Amino acid sequence: MMPLLAAAPPVAIPSWLLAPFAMLLLAMALLPTLLPHFWERHYAKVALALGAVPALWLALVAGDWHSLQHAAAEYTSFIALIGSLFVISGGIQITVRGEATPLRNAAFLALGAVLSNLVGTTGASMLLIRPWISMNKYRITGFHVVFFIFVVANCGGALTPIGDPPLFLGYLRGVPFGWMLEHAWAPWIAVNAMLIGLFLILDWRNFKRAPKPVREEQTRQERFALRGWLQVVLLLGVLVCVFLPARLQEMRWLGILSVPAVAMSALALVAFKLTPPQRHEANDFSFGPLREVAWLFVGIFLTMIPALQTLQQSGLKFDAPLIAYFGAGSLSAFLDNAPTYLAFLASAMGSAGLNVDQPAEVLTFAQGQAPLLLAIALGAVFFGAGTYVGNGPNFMIKAIAEQHSVRTPTFLGYMLRFSLPILLPILALVGWWFLGR
Repeated sequence: MMPLLAAAPPVAIPSWLLAPFAMLLLAMALLPTLLPHFWERHYAKVALALGAVPALWLALVAGDWHSLQHAAAEYTSFIALIGSLFVISGGIQITVRGEATPLRNAAFLALGAVLSNLVGTTGASMLLIRPWISMNKYRITGFHVVFFIFVVANCGGALTPIGDPPLFLGYLRGVPFGWMLEHAWAPWIAVNAMLIGLFLILDWRNFKRAPKPVREEQTRQERFALRGWLQVVLLLGVLVCVFLPARLQEMRWLGILSVPAVAMSALALVAFKLTPPQRHEANDFSFGPLREVAWLFVGIFLTMIPALQTLQQSGLKFDAPLIAYFGAGSLSAFLDNAPTYLAFLASAMGSAGLNVDQPAEVLTFAQGQAPLLLAIALGAVFFGAGTYVGNGPNFMIKAIAEQHSVRTPTFLGYMLRFSLPILLPILALVGWWFLGR
Protein backbone atom coordinates (compact mmCIF):
# COMPACT_ATOMS: atom_id res chain seq x y z
CA MET A 1 0.00 0.00 0.00
CA MET A 2 1.10 3.53 -0.71
CA PRO A 3 -0.47 6.74 0.65
CA LEU A 4 -1.31 9.78 -1.41
CA LEU A 5 1.64 12.07 -2.07
CA ALA A 6 1.97 15.06 0.19
CA ALA A 7 0.12 18.09 -1.08
CA ALA A 8 2.28 20.73 -2.72
CA PRO A 9 2.00 24.37 -1.61
CA PRO A 10 -0.82 26.17 -3.47
CA VAL A 11 0.29 27.50 -6.85
CA ALA A 12 -1.52 30.28 -8.68
CA ILE A 13 -3.36 28.75 -11.63
CA PRO A 14 -2.90 30.70 -14.88
CA SER A 15 -6.22 31.60 -16.45
CA TRP A 16 -5.33 29.98 -19.77
CA LEU A 17 -5.19 26.60 -18.02
CA LEU A 18 -8.99 26.71 -17.72
CA ALA A 19 -9.27 26.65 -21.53
CA PRO A 20 -8.83 22.86 -22.03
CA PHE A 21 -11.86 22.17 -19.81
CA ALA A 22 -13.98 24.67 -21.74
CA MET A 23 -12.70 23.24 -25.04
CA LEU A 24 -13.57 19.68 -24.02
CA LEU A 25 -17.10 20.69 -23.05
CA LEU A 26 -17.41 22.57 -26.34
CA ALA A 27 -16.14 19.56 -28.29
CA MET A 28 -18.66 17.29 -26.56
CA ALA A 29 -21.41 19.80 -27.35
CA LEU A 30 -20.65 20.46 -31.01
CA LEU A 31 -18.55 17.75 -32.64
CA PRO A 32 -21.10 14.88 -32.37
CA THR A 33 -23.39 17.03 -34.53
CA LEU A 34 -20.96 18.91 -36.78
CA LEU A 35 -18.40 16.12 -37.32
CA PRO A 36 -20.08 12.90 -36.18
CA HIS A 37 -17.73 10.47 -37.95
CA PHE A 38 -14.63 12.30 -36.71
CA TRP A 39 -15.97 12.36 -33.15
CA GLU A 40 -16.93 8.69 -33.19
CA ARG A 41 -13.42 7.69 -34.26
CA HIS A 42 -11.33 10.20 -32.33
CA TYR A 43 -13.21 11.26 -29.16
CA ALA A 44 -10.72 9.39 -26.96
CA LYS A 45 -7.77 11.18 -28.59
CA VAL A 46 -9.45 14.57 -28.16
CA ALA A 47 -10.11 13.89 -24.47
CA LEU A 48 -6.56 12.67 -23.84
CA ALA A 49 -4.94 15.54 -25.77
CA LEU A 50 -6.85 18.20 -23.86
CA GLY A 51 -6.33 16.40 -20.54
CA ALA A 52 -2.58 16.23 -21.18
CA VAL A 53 -2.27 20.05 -21.17
CA PRO A 54 -3.04 20.65 -17.46
CA ALA A 55 -1.44 17.34 -16.51
CA LEU A 56 1.91 18.33 -18.04
CA TRP A 57 1.75 21.83 -16.55
CA LEU A 58 1.00 20.52 -13.07
CA ALA A 59 3.74 17.89 -13.28
CA LEU A 60 6.55 19.79 -15.03
CA VAL A 61 5.91 23.43 -14.11
CA ALA A 62 4.10 23.39 -10.76
CA GLY A 63 5.58 20.10 -9.53
CA ASP A 64 2.13 19.24 -8.22
CA TRP A 65 2.11 15.45 -8.44
CA HIS A 66 -0.30 15.27 -5.51
CA SER A 67 -3.17 16.77 -7.54
CA LEU A 68 -2.56 14.35 -10.39
CA GLN A 69 -2.42 11.37 -8.05
CA HIS A 70 -5.58 12.56 -6.28
CA ALA A 71 -7.37 12.95 -9.63
CA ALA A 72 -6.24 9.45 -10.65
CA ALA A 73 -7.54 8.04 -7.36
CA GLU A 74 -10.88 9.81 -7.80
CA TYR A 75 -11.14 8.61 -11.39
CA THR A 76 -10.49 4.96 -10.55
CA SER A 77 -13.11 5.10 -7.79
CA PHE A 78 -15.58 6.76 -10.17
CA ILE A 79 -15.06 4.32 -13.04
CA ALA A 80 -15.06 1.32 -10.69
CA LEU A 81 -18.47 2.35 -9.33
CA ILE A 82 -19.97 3.29 -12.70
CA GLY A 83 -18.45 0.29 -14.46
CA SER A 84 -19.39 -2.31 -11.88
CA LEU A 85 -23.00 -1.11 -11.69
CA PHE A 86 -23.18 -1.03 -15.50
CA VAL A 87 -21.81 -4.55 -15.91
CA ILE A 88 -23.87 -6.08 -13.10
CA SER A 89 -27.13 -4.40 -14.13
CA GLY A 90 -26.51 -5.68 -17.66
CA GLY A 91 -27.23 -9.13 -16.27
CA ILE A 92 -30.54 -8.11 -14.68
CA GLN A 93 -33.55 -8.30 -16.96
CA ILE A 94 -36.71 -6.50 -15.83
CA THR A 95 -39.88 -6.54 -17.90
CA VAL A 96 -42.97 -4.56 -16.97
CA ARG A 97 -46.45 -5.87 -17.61
CA GLY A 98 -49.01 -3.83 -19.52
CA GLU A 99 -49.09 -0.71 -21.62
CA ALA A 100 -46.67 2.11 -20.80
CA THR A 101 -49.33 4.76 -20.29
CA PRO A 102 -48.35 8.23 -19.07
CA LEU A 103 -49.58 7.39 -15.56
CA ARG A 104 -47.53 4.19 -15.48
CA ASN A 105 -44.49 6.11 -16.68
CA ALA A 106 -44.99 8.80 -14.04
CA ALA A 107 -45.30 6.12 -11.34
CA PHE A 108 -42.12 4.48 -12.64
CA LEU A 109 -40.21 7.78 -12.35
CA ALA A 110 -41.58 8.32 -8.83
CA LEU A 111 -40.45 4.81 -7.88
CA GLY A 112 -37.03 5.59 -9.34
CA ALA A 113 -36.82 8.78 -7.27
CA VAL A 114 -37.45 6.84 -4.07
CA LEU A 115 -35.13 4.00 -5.09
CA SER A 116 -32.33 6.50 -5.76
CA ASN A 117 -32.12 7.15 -2.03
CA LEU A 118 -31.80 3.45 -1.26
CA VAL A 119 -29.31 2.27 -3.91
CA GLY A 120 -27.93 5.61 -5.09
CA THR A 121 -28.64 7.58 -8.24
CA THR A 122 -26.04 5.56 -10.16
CA GLY A 123 -27.41 2.22 -8.96
CA ALA A 124 -31.03 3.17 -9.66
CA SER A 125 -30.11 4.56 -13.09
CA MET A 126 -28.22 1.48 -14.21
CA LEU A 127 -30.94 -0.82 -12.86
CA LEU A 128 -33.93 1.01 -14.36
CA ILE A 129 -32.78 2.60 -17.63
CA ARG A 130 -33.13 -0.57 -19.71
CA PRO A 131 -36.66 -1.38 -18.42
CA TRP A 132 -37.56 2.29 -19.00
CA ILE A 133 -36.44 2.07 -22.63
CA SER A 134 -38.10 -1.32 -23.11
CA MET A 135 -41.48 -0.38 -21.70
CA ASN A 136 -41.61 2.71 -23.94
CA LYS A 137 -40.03 1.07 -26.97
CA TYR A 138 -42.84 1.89 -29.41
CA ARG A 139 -42.77 5.64 -28.72
CA ILE A 140 -39.63 6.55 -26.78
CA THR A 141 -38.11 9.95 -27.56
CA GLY A 142 -35.34 12.14 -26.22
CA PHE A 143 -37.50 13.71 -23.52
CA HIS A 144 -38.09 10.27 -21.94
CA VAL A 145 -34.32 9.95 -21.49
CA VAL A 146 -33.90 13.54 -20.28
CA PHE A 147 -36.62 13.33 -17.61
CA PHE A 148 -35.17 10.00 -16.46
CA ILE A 149 -31.86 11.85 -15.97
CA PHE A 150 -33.60 14.74 -14.21
CA VAL A 151 -35.49 12.56 -11.72
CA VAL A 152 -33.79 9.19 -11.24
CA ALA A 153 -30.16 10.14 -11.88
CA ASN A 154 -30.18 13.42 -9.96
CA CYS A 155 -33.08 15.13 -8.18
CA GLY A 156 -34.46 11.89 -6.74
CA GLY A 157 -31.36 11.15 -4.68
CA ALA A 158 -31.40 14.14 -2.33
CA LEU A 159 -32.58 12.52 0.89
CA THR A 160 -29.78 10.20 2.02
CA PRO A 161 -25.97 10.02 1.78
CA ILE A 162 -26.49 6.87 -0.30
CA GLY A 163 -28.45 8.91 -2.83
CA ASP A 164 -25.82 11.16 -4.40
CA PRO A 165 -22.00 11.44 -4.16
CA PRO A 166 -21.97 15.02 -2.74
CA LEU A 167 -24.14 13.94 0.18
CA PHE A 168 -21.92 10.94 0.78
CA LEU A 169 -18.90 13.26 1.04
CA GLY A 170 -20.81 15.36 3.56
CA TYR A 171 -21.65 12.24 5.57
CA LEU A 172 -17.99 11.18 5.61
CA ARG A 173 -17.07 14.65 6.88
CA GLY A 174 -19.57 14.56 9.76
CA VAL A 175 -23.05 15.50 8.50
CA PRO A 176 -25.50 13.11 10.26
CA PHE A 177 -26.98 10.33 8.11
CA GLY A 178 -30.57 11.52 8.49
CA TRP A 179 -29.84 15.25 8.19
CA MET A 180 -30.97 15.62 4.56
CA LEU A 181 -34.13 13.57 5.13
CA GLU A 182 -35.01 15.87 8.02
CA HIS A 183 -34.26 19.15 6.20
CA ALA A 184 -34.73 18.42 2.48
CA TRP A 185 -37.92 16.37 2.27
CA ALA A 186 -40.12 19.34 1.33
CA PRO A 187 -37.94 20.70 -1.54
CA TRP A 188 -37.37 17.09 -2.66
CA ILE A 189 -41.13 16.54 -2.99
CA ALA A 190 -41.61 19.90 -4.70
CA VAL A 191 -38.90 19.44 -7.35
CA ASN A 192 -39.75 15.85 -8.21
CA ALA A 193 -43.50 16.47 -8.19
CA MET A 194 -43.13 19.36 -10.63
CA LEU A 195 -40.77 17.45 -12.90
CA ILE A 196 -42.95 14.33 -12.95
CA GLY A 197 -46.11 16.43 -13.38
CA LEU A 198 -44.63 18.23 -16.39
CA PHE A 199 -43.43 14.91 -17.79
CA LEU A 200 -46.97 13.55 -17.45
CA ILE A 201 -48.31 16.37 -19.63
CA LEU A 202 -45.62 15.92 -22.29
CA ASP A 203 -45.94 12.14 -22.25
CA TRP A 204 -49.71 12.30 -22.62
CA ARG A 205 -49.29 14.23 -25.87
CA ASN A 206 -46.71 11.72 -27.06
CA PHE A 207 -48.94 8.80 -26.06
CA LYS A 208 -51.87 10.08 -28.09
CA ARG A 209 -49.79 10.26 -31.28
CA ALA A 210 -49.25 6.48 -31.42
CA PRO A 211 -52.21 4.54 -32.92
CA LYS A 212 -53.85 2.25 -30.38
CA PRO A 213 -53.35 -0.96 -32.44
CA VAL A 214 -49.61 -0.26 -32.51
CA ARG A 215 -49.51 0.25 -28.74
CA GLU A 216 -51.40 -2.96 -28.08
CA GLU A 217 -49.27 -4.99 -30.48
CA GLN A 218 -46.07 -3.77 -28.89
CA THR A 219 -47.13 -4.54 -25.32
CA ARG A 220 -49.40 -7.59 -25.62
CA GLN A 221 -46.69 -10.11 -24.68
CA GLU A 222 -45.11 -8.15 -21.83
CA ARG A 223 -45.32 -9.54 -18.30
CA PHE A 224 -43.66 -8.33 -15.13
CA ALA A 225 -40.57 -10.41 -14.49
CA LEU A 226 -37.15 -10.00 -12.88
CA ARG A 227 -34.38 -12.33 -14.00
CA GLY A 228 -30.96 -12.23 -12.41
CA TRP A 229 -31.43 -12.37 -8.65
CA LEU A 230 -27.78 -13.30 -8.18
CA GLN A 231 -26.83 -10.10 -9.98
CA VAL A 232 -29.19 -8.14 -7.70
CA VAL A 233 -27.28 -9.50 -4.69
CA LEU A 234 -23.97 -8.55 -6.33
CA LEU A 235 -25.39 -5.07 -7.03
CA LEU A 236 -26.12 -4.68 -3.34
CA GLY A 237 -22.57 -5.85 -2.69
CA VAL A 238 -21.26 -2.89 -4.67
CA LEU A 239 -23.26 -0.54 -2.43
CA VAL A 240 -21.77 -2.23 0.63
CA CYS A 241 -18.32 -1.48 -0.81
CA VAL A 242 -19.19 2.22 -0.93
CA PHE A 243 -19.76 2.20 2.83
CA LEU A 244 -16.67 0.25 3.86
CA PRO A 245 -14.90 1.72 6.91
CA ALA A 246 -12.78 4.81 6.32
CA ARG A 247 -9.62 2.84 7.10
CA LEU A 248 -10.25 0.58 4.11
CA GLN A 249 -11.38 3.50 1.93
CA GLU A 250 -8.03 5.20 2.48
CA MET A 251 -5.89 2.11 1.70
CA ARG A 252 -4.69 2.42 -1.90
CA TRP A 253 -2.24 0.52 -4.06
CA LEU A 254 0.26 2.99 -5.53
CA GLY A 255 -1.83 5.69 -3.90
CA ILE A 256 -4.50 5.26 -6.59
CA LEU A 257 -6.37 1.94 -6.55
CA SER A 258 -8.58 1.65 -3.46
CA VAL A 259 -9.87 -1.46 -1.70
CA PRO A 260 -13.53 -0.66 -2.58
CA ALA A 261 -12.59 -0.18 -6.26
CA VAL A 262 -10.91 -3.58 -6.37
CA ALA A 263 -13.85 -5.23 -4.60
CA MET A 264 -16.38 -3.61 -6.97
CA SER A 265 -14.37 -4.73 -9.99
CA ALA A 266 -14.25 -8.28 -8.65
CA LEU A 267 -18.03 -8.33 -8.14
CA ALA A 268 -18.52 -7.05 -11.70
CA LEU A 269 -16.26 -9.79 -13.07
CA VAL A 270 -18.19 -12.48 -11.18
CA ALA A 271 -21.50 -11.07 -12.42
CA PHE A 272 -20.32 -10.92 -16.03
CA LYS A 273 -19.02 -14.51 -15.98
CA LEU A 274 -22.21 -15.88 -14.39
CA THR A 275 -24.70 -14.03 -16.61
CA PRO A 276 -26.15 -16.24 -19.37
CA PRO A 277 -25.35 -14.88 -22.87
CA GLN A 278 -29.04 -14.83 -23.80
CA ARG A 279 -29.74 -12.37 -20.98
CA HIS A 280 -26.98 -10.06 -22.19
CA GLU A 281 -28.45 -10.36 -25.65
CA ALA A 282 -31.95 -9.53 -24.38
CA ASN A 283 -30.52 -6.39 -22.73
CA ASP A 284 -28.48 -5.47 -25.84
CA PHE A 285 -25.48 -5.42 -23.52
CA SER A 286 -22.09 -4.33 -24.82
CA PHE A 287 -19.12 -2.45 -23.39
CA GLY A 288 -19.49 0.41 -25.88
CA PRO A 289 -21.23 2.88 -23.53
CA LEU A 290 -18.77 2.17 -20.71
CA ARG A 291 -15.81 2.60 -23.07
CA GLU A 292 -17.07 6.01 -24.20
CA VAL A 293 -17.67 7.23 -20.66
CA ALA A 294 -14.28 5.94 -19.47
CA TRP A 295 -12.29 7.78 -22.15
CA LEU A 296 -14.21 11.04 -22.00
CA PHE A 297 -14.03 11.24 -18.21
CA VAL A 298 -10.24 10.81 -18.29
CA GLY A 299 -10.18 14.16 -20.06
CA ILE A 300 -12.84 15.65 -17.79
CA PHE A 301 -11.09 14.64 -14.55
CA LEU A 302 -7.75 16.05 -15.77
CA THR A 303 -9.02 19.29 -17.28
CA MET A 304 -11.17 20.16 -14.29
CA ILE A 305 -8.23 20.06 -11.84
CA PRO A 306 -7.32 23.73 -12.52
CA ALA A 307 -10.99 24.73 -12.39
CA LEU A 308 -11.48 23.10 -8.98
CA GLN A 309 -8.23 24.54 -7.64
CA THR A 310 -9.26 28.01 -8.81
CA LEU A 311 -12.60 27.52 -7.05
CA GLN A 312 -10.91 26.41 -3.82
CA GLN A 313 -8.48 29.35 -3.88
CA SER A 314 -11.17 31.93 -4.58
CA GLY A 315 -12.11 32.47 -0.92
CA LEU A 316 -15.85 32.32 -1.56
CA LYS A 317 -18.15 34.12 0.84
CA PHE A 318 -21.93 33.82 0.95
CA ASP A 319 -24.34 36.52 2.02
CA ALA A 320 -27.45 34.34 1.75
CA PRO A 321 -28.39 30.68 1.26
CA LEU A 322 -29.91 31.45 -2.14
CA ILE A 323 -26.54 32.73 -3.39
CA ALA A 324 -24.86 29.53 -2.20
CA TYR A 325 -27.62 27.47 -3.85
CA PHE A 326 -27.15 29.03 -7.28
CA GLY A 327 -23.38 29.24 -6.89
CA ALA A 328 -22.91 25.58 -6.03
CA GLY A 329 -25.58 24.64 -8.56
CA SER A 330 -24.19 26.53 -11.53
CA LEU A 331 -20.75 25.01 -11.06
CA SER A 332 -22.10 21.53 -10.31
CA ALA A 333 -23.77 21.49 -13.71
CA PHE A 334 -20.38 21.65 -15.42
CA LEU A 335 -17.90 20.42 -12.85
CA ASP A 336 -18.35 17.17 -10.99
CA ASN A 337 -20.94 17.94 -8.32
CA ALA A 338 -19.16 16.06 -5.52
CA PRO A 339 -15.94 18.15 -5.33
CA THR A 340 -18.00 21.31 -5.99
CA TYR A 341 -20.10 20.53 -2.91
CA LEU A 342 -16.99 19.95 -0.83
CA ALA A 343 -15.34 23.17 -2.05
CA PHE A 344 -18.41 25.25 -1.18
CA LEU A 345 -18.81 23.52 2.18
CA ALA A 346 -15.16 24.17 3.04
CA SER A 347 -15.46 27.84 2.02
CA ALA A 348 -18.68 28.38 3.97
CA MET A 349 -17.24 26.75 7.08
CA GLY A 350 -13.99 28.69 6.72
CA SER A 351 -15.96 31.94 6.69
CA ALA A 352 -17.52 30.82 9.98
CA GLY A 353 -14.12 29.98 11.49
CA LEU A 354 -14.70 26.21 11.25
CA ASN A 355 -12.64 23.41 9.71
CA VAL A 356 -14.28 21.01 7.25
CA ASP A 357 -11.78 18.30 8.23
CA GLN A 358 -13.10 18.18 11.82
CA PRO A 359 -16.31 16.09 12.11
CA ALA A 360 -17.34 17.85 15.33
CA GLU A 361 -17.10 21.24 13.64
CA VAL A 362 -19.02 19.97 10.62
CA LEU A 363 -21.78 18.87 13.00
CA THR A 364 -21.71 22.31 14.63
CA PHE A 365 -22.07 23.93 11.21
CA ALA A 366 -24.94 21.58 10.26
CA GLN A 367 -26.79 22.51 13.44
CA GLY A 368 -26.06 26.23 13.45
CA GLN A 369 -26.06 27.02 9.73
CA ALA A 370 -28.69 24.56 8.49
CA PRO A 371 -30.13 26.82 5.72
CA LEU A 372 -26.66 27.41 4.26
CA LEU A 373 -25.70 23.73 4.32
CA LEU A 374 -29.07 22.82 2.82
CA ALA A 375 -28.55 25.36 0.03
CA ILE A 376 -25.12 23.95 -0.87
CA ALA A 377 -26.37 20.36 -0.78
CA LEU A 378 -29.51 20.99 -2.85
CA GLY A 379 -27.59 23.09 -5.37
CA ALA A 380 -25.01 20.35 -5.87
CA VAL A 381 -27.59 17.54 -6.16
CA PHE A 382 -30.35 19.22 -8.18
CA PHE A 383 -28.16 21.14 -10.63
CA GLY A 384 -26.12 18.02 -11.38
CA ALA A 385 -28.91 17.36 -13.89
CA GLY A 386 -28.03 20.54 -15.79
CA THR A 387 -25.70 18.87 -18.31
CA TYR A 388 -24.55 15.41 -19.27
CA VAL A 389 -21.36 15.86 -17.20
CA GLY A 390 -22.96 17.28 -14.04
CA ASN A 391 -23.29 13.85 -12.44
CA GLY A 392 -21.69 10.51 -13.26
CA PRO A 393 -24.78 8.57 -14.39
CA ASN A 394 -25.98 11.24 -16.84
CA PHE A 395 -23.61 10.49 -19.68
CA MET A 396 -23.86 6.75 -19.10
CA ILE A 397 -27.65 6.92 -19.50
CA LYS A 398 -27.24 8.82 -22.76
CA ALA A 399 -24.76 6.23 -24.04
CA ILE A 400 -27.00 3.28 -23.10
CA ALA A 401 -30.02 4.94 -24.73
CA GLU A 402 -28.08 5.53 -27.95
CA GLN A 403 -26.95 1.90 -27.91
CA HIS A 404 -30.67 1.02 -27.96
CA SER A 405 -31.18 3.30 -31.00
CA VAL A 406 -32.88 6.07 -29.02
CA ARG A 407 -32.27 9.55 -30.43
CA THR A 408 -31.03 11.58 -27.49
CA PRO A 409 -30.39 15.35 -27.44
CA THR A 410 -26.87 16.54 -28.10
CA PHE A 411 -24.93 18.16 -25.28
CA LEU A 412 -26.05 21.60 -26.47
CA GLY A 413 -29.57 20.41 -27.32
CA TYR A 414 -29.95 18.97 -23.82
CA MET A 415 -29.23 22.39 -22.33
CA LEU A 416 -31.18 24.56 -24.79
CA ARG A 417 -34.27 22.35 -25.07
CA PHE A 418 -34.54 20.98 -21.54
CA SER A 419 -32.16 22.31 -18.86
CA LEU A 420 -32.65 26.03 -19.43
CA PRO A 421 -36.38 26.19 -20.30
CA ILE A 422 -37.61 23.36 -18.00
CA LEU A 423 -35.20 22.42 -15.23
CA LEU A 424 -33.82 25.86 -14.38
CA PRO A 425 -37.20 27.59 -13.77
CA ILE A 426 -38.32 24.72 -11.52
CA LEU A 427 -35.08 24.78 -9.52
CA ALA A 428 -35.19 28.58 -9.30
CA LEU A 429 -38.77 28.51 -8.00
CA VAL A 430 -37.98 25.83 -5.42
CA GLY A 431 -34.81 27.67 -4.35
CA TRP A 432 -36.66 30.95 -3.89
CA TRP A 433 -39.55 29.32 -2.00
CA PHE A 434 -37.50 27.24 0.43
CA LEU A 435 -34.28 29.26 0.70
CA GLY A 436 -34.82 32.80 -0.54
CA ARG A 437 -37.78 33.84 1.55
